[in-house]
Amino acid sequence: MTALATPALRFDVLAARWALGALHAELLLYPKPGLVSLIDNGSHTDMNAATFMRSLFSLRHYFAAISRAGAAAAPFSVLRQLGQHAELRMLAATGGINTHRGAIFSLGLLCAAFGRLRAAHAGSAVSSIDAAALRGALTSWRAELAAHVNAAPPGATSHGVLVARRHHAGGAREEGARGLPMVFEVGLPALRRTLAAGASMQAARIDALFALMATIGDTNVLHRGGADGAQLVRSTARAFIDAGGSAAPDWRARALAAHRLFVGRRLSPGGAADLLAATCLVQAMTSGAAP
Repeated sequence: MTALATPALRFDVLAARWALGALHAELLLYPKPGLVSLIDNGSHTDMNAATFMRSLFSLRHYFAAISRAGAAAAPFSVLRQLGQHAELRMLAATGGINTHRGAIFSLGLLCAAFGRLRAAHAGSAVSSIDAAALRGALTSWRAELAAHVNAAPPGATSHGVLVARRHHAGGAREEGARGLPMVFEVGLPALRRTLAAGASMQAARIDALFALMATIGDTNVLHRGGADGAQLVRSTARAFIDAGGSAAPDWRARALAAHRLFVGRRLSPGGAADLLAATCLVQAMTSGAAP
């Protein structure tokens, strides 16, 4: 648990720094199968680490603004508008490349929930937050989020929307409506188990990423590789976990082999990467990590 506010930083600035730090941590992680890192571009020819850094910079005010909106008990329509504006800024910064659309949605919701909790504890000298309280705060927008799942117009053409329809996959919208279960029930427990075993944060993030890849229906993977590609990602991730994950002596070689395999098939589990960033954000919010 961690203090909801510190004397040095306003809650909205704190939330924004944690969110940007979580996205930066995801970018820095390696080996990260099929995904962009500082080492290489993974399965992508249209983006690199510099693209992600421009995107990150464009979002620096968004996470603070949506945290303030959460504190003001704003309806989901306001949160959605903030997210839409953030997406436009992201696309302008990247030349039209979608680097963080899913993260804008999931991390934005978490920052709004954090703001909601901060407002609920206004006036308290020291208040605490845990993962259950943070997830509970997401239910403030449950009904509106549920409606948002089916809100895309028939002509919507984003990859996530089209793939979700074709493969009956939920995507970021459904994940948000359900209170981010993959973050709180898969990613966060995996990360904390590894930390509890005395391993490094890098190892914990690797294990969280592979746990997410083994579990979710990733619309990014479905778009690029169809059902067969999605099954390959899940089975490869499950094999890594079954072999001991980051605790295995050869974990790095196994992760690199998965990276080469995914690059060869042009598979990029971007949905898992977004949820890893959300997991990192929840860990920071609930552990007192320095922003």
